[in-house]
Parts: sequence; structure tokens; C-alpha cells
Amino acid sequence: SGPEVPAPPPNLVPRRQVLATRGPAYRIPTRAVAGATPGEVVLVGGGDPTLAIDDNGHYPGAARLDILAEQVKQALGAVAPTKVVVDSSLFTGPVYGPGWDSDVPTGGFVGPITALMTDGARVEPKKPKAAERFAKPDLAAGRAFARLLGLPADAVTQGVAPTPGEAGATSGSPGASGAPPAPGAELGRVESPPMVRLVEIMLSESDNVVAEALGRQVALARNQPASFDGAAAAMTAVLGELGVPPDKIELADASGLSRRNRIAPSVLTSLLVLAANGSRPELAALFSGLPVAAWSGTLAERFQQATTGVGVVRAKTGTLSGVNSLSGVVTTADGRLLAFAALADRVPAGPDPAQRALDRIAATLAACGCR
Repeated sequence: SGPEVPAPPPNLVPRRQVLATRGPAYRIPTRAVAGATPGEVVLVGGGDPTLAIDDNGHYPGAARLDILAEQVKQALGAVAPTKVVVDSSLFTGPVYGPGWDSDVPTGGFVGPITALMTDGARVEPKKPKAAERFAKPDLAAGRAFARLLGLPADAVTQGVAPTPGEAGATSGSPGASGAPPAPGAELGRVESPPMVRLVEIMLSESDNVVAEALGRQVALARNQPASFDGAAAAMTAVLGELGVPPDKIELADASGLSRRNRIAPSVLTSLLVLAANGSRPELAALFSGLPVAAWSGTLAERFQQATTGVGVVRAKTGTLSGVNSLSGVVTTADGRLLAFAALADRVPAGPDPAQRALDRIAATLAACGCR
């Protein structure tokens, strides 16, 4: 089949690509470097959407700004912090995706996609997916960092980190004379959970912000701009290398929120088979994050009637207004592992009937012998 269906499950796609390009062990850094003047600290976003302010963050095991602030204080020594400059220049272009519905930015299921944010841009870290998001997540993160350094909110500006000014000026420690670190010298860094864990978080909860951030990592690994267009181009190129015909897929974003996405269900099943057959070991980690029917993630409340699928279906859900999907793997009655993808377009009456129908499809596969 051709790419005729608007596709929530493209957020399955960058997961394979980011594991293939960055590798499962890669961690996204958030750095602090010395600014142009003594006491100026530049907070440099590396694209980690799970970064937390402290131990009350939304994502388990996240890197924390309070730990980074302590590193900075130690690196500055006797030099008092005076100003925080926020550098989120790694990501370029619009912060909202092409083809997103007009109510998406305010719906609570995604935020502005910036290279620096805390807790997926949530205003309240512990809120679930449908949570208010900061209009400028990078500045909000900068203000939180300033507080940790003992500075007021008005001490925060936006800018770009200076290039280290002299050879060897990479250590954040002041010299014996107490002189401030050279401009551009690293004062500290914290790192995200490994890429495989970020993939698990995205898949389990259908986290759109994490999905877009992972798409940017694919772009960066392929020397493309870290933008919506750059991520789409990089993901399409990687899919081609994995054997996906270009006429089977059209990508506009990494989360699947764009109405411009088109994908053939056969692409999803082919990628699932590739991840399962052992030919690309780095992709095998994909399955650990897939929700389990009636048990975890976005499938925790599903399969209430299609009980044959309980515990044996692992799948990624997708939902837009009028569009629903379910893509994953199922263990059949005779123990065979099958990959499947089911997409429903132009759904007339809310998501529930379509979701129940998709559950029945997966449960039917679970009940069959299929040999």
C-alpha cells in the first residue's frame, strides 16, 4: 500500500533511526560554560527534553540543573556568578511543527521544541501528558538555573556561548591566582539517561516532546539542521538505508502530530521485523519500551474486551482527530512472534470505537495459529 494515510505512528520511526545513528548508549549533554565577562555563565542546551531542575522532575533518572549549578560554583571558585546566558541555538527553525492542528500547541500534549527545556517544557513537572507547557521553555530553564546560582530572574538573557579563546582553555577550574575561567571554558555538564532509555520513555507514554527531540538527534548525527525539516530529511535518508522505498513514506515531523505525514503500514511492519530479526542488534532495544496490552503505558487501559491480547501484545498507539493506529508485535497462540500495523483514517465518532476495533485486530492475531 502507498503512503495515503495520515500517520500518528511516525513516532515509531525516529526511534529506530536514533538507535541506529546515535547508538543505545549515547547521552545528551547539557553544559555550562564561562561567558564573555567574569561571572557570566552560559547554559548550553544539547537537546535533552528530560532535563530536570532538581529531584522533583517528571522523568526518572533525568539530568539535573541543581547538580550542574553546584559544578559551576565549584569551577568558578571565588568568582561570583553575575549573569546567566541561555544558548538554545542548537535547534533552528520554527518551534511548532508543519501541519500541526491549530489546537496542538495549547492542548498540553506537546510544547515548543527548543534545545533547552526542563521536564518536557511542563510548567508543573509532575503533571501528566496533558499539561500546561512554557511558551519559552529555554528561558524558563535559564531562570530556574539562575535561581540555583542565587541570581534573580532578570539576570537571564539569551545569547550564544563564546568559543574558547585560547588553546587549552577547556577546564572550568580557575587558576591558582583565582583568575576567572577563560570565555568558553566548560564549567560543568550533566547528561541525559542513555538513548535507549529515552526511546523507552517515548514509546511507553507516547511522549511527543521526547519524540521530536529524538528526531533532532537523528538530524545532528547526519549533519542536518536540527529543525523539523532537517529531522524529516535525516529520518527519510536513514529509512532509505534500511531498505524503505521513498514512495512509501513522507515525513514532516518526528512525533506524528503533523497531518502532512504519510506512511504505508507495510513500512512499519518491515521496520519491526528488522528490529526483531537480529540483523541490527542496536534496534532490538526498541521492544523494551513498547506498551503491553492492559498492563503498561498507553495500553494500560486498553484491551478490556479483546482479552486474548492481554499481556501478549506490545504496541505503539497513535491518535489524531479522526485518525487512530496501533503498531507492534504480538505472540500468537502457537508461540510465533508477528509484527503488525493497523491504521484507521477518517474515523467518524471519536477515538474509542476505533481503538476497540484496533484492539480486536491485535487480539485476533494473538488467538491464531498463523502457520
